[in-house]
Amino acid sequence: MNKQALITGATSGIGRATALRLAREGYDITATGRRAERLAQLAREIAAAGGRCTTLAFDVRSEEEVRRALEPLERVDLLVNNAGLAAGLEHIDRGDTRDWDAMIDTNVKGLLYVTRVIAPKMVAAGRGHIFNIGSIAGTEPYENGAVYCASKHAVHAISQSMRADLLAAGVKVTEIRPGMVETEFSLVRFHGDREAADRVYDGVEPLTGEDIAEAIAWAAQLPAHMNVNDMVLMPAQQAGAYYTHRKHTPER
Repeated sequence: MNKQALITGATSGIGRATALRLAREGYDITATGRRAERLAQLAREIAAAGGRCTTLAFDVRSEEEVRRALEPLERVDLLVNNAGLAAGLEHIDRGDTRDWDAMIDTNVKGLLYVTRVIAPKMVAAGRGHIFNIGSIAGTEPYENGAVYCASKHAVHAISQSMRADLLAAGVKVTEIRPGMVETEFSLVRFHGDREAADRVYDGVEPLTGEDIAEAIAWAAQLPAHMNVNDMVLMPAQQAGAYYTHRKHTPER
């Protein structure tokens, strides 16, 4: 029987790339997200390449939806808690509380809801690997990002505690903490403003979803006695949340 991988937020970006990458490694994929049509397209691509993909359309912000969708799963060998977002980029005194709720409910509570259903299955099996997608924002907070940074601080702390909680059960926990990754991340943060989203990566060759997927695939195939606890991935032009070298084309 093929290994079973469950990936949240698989409709785009890191989640979608990870589903495709792990399918090439021989995993049967369960892909989740809110956009059923995108999940169906992903499943078709995986099937066309000879893999298997089941799709589950639900919102990780709803504990009821999470339990209804995931409790029937008999086995999960690898979980990628990828569903997450940034919304808004304002000083704390001008932030939109609806954006705050969306980030906390998705990035923190959604991760917890999914893990609460899947972790007991791994504990019962005596094996498994959980990947939590964090961010450099989890340890390097920046101006205008208070709530997003706080949510990724939470992911960082949860990952560390989760690793300790599941240690004796033989379940690995890896946190992936990327810097700039060009996905739909900035487009969502700026509520569909393409020009503002593009400016985030001006003069920089950012990471891609495929880059992060490659790192996950590598860490997942390590021997049973090895674990990557925390992986920080950066574009070569970025040294941290505050240091980015932007190459601008000279004007002609």
